[in-house]
Amino acid sequence: QVQLVDSGGGLVQAGGSLRLSCAASGRTFSSYAMGWFRQAPGKEREFVGGMQWGGGTTYYADSVKGRFIISRDNAKNTVYLQMNSLKPEDTAIYYCAIGSYSDIHAYPKRSDEYAYWGQGTQVTVSS
Repeated sequence: QVQLVDSGGGLVQAGGSLRLSCAASGRTFSSYAMGWFRQAPGKEREFVGGMQWGGGTTYYADSVKGRFIISRDNAKNTVYLQMNSLKPEDTAIYYCAIGSYSDIHAYPKRSDEYAYWGQGTQVTVSS
């Protein structure tokens, strides 16, 4: 059974950094996409960034490009979201997710393209 565990959220001042982790278990993910999403109060869940786990290719939403970096540790089956230059508008619950289908050429950005989700971790950026 696939399981994702998000961690690393917290309270940080604007301009600061946080690193989120997503530990995955249950199967091999080398041909799947891994995504990060966030949901702020009263807003829809939005795509933050993703990675093709096998090749390591990353892609990001324009709102975080240049500030957020996704990386992975294959030995730990863990994906990270390094968040730099944080802004108050980055405040949200952040979720990691595993793509619904095996396709090394896919770069899914919609939440319905992801089958398994972590429980979420709260990130709060104060001004």
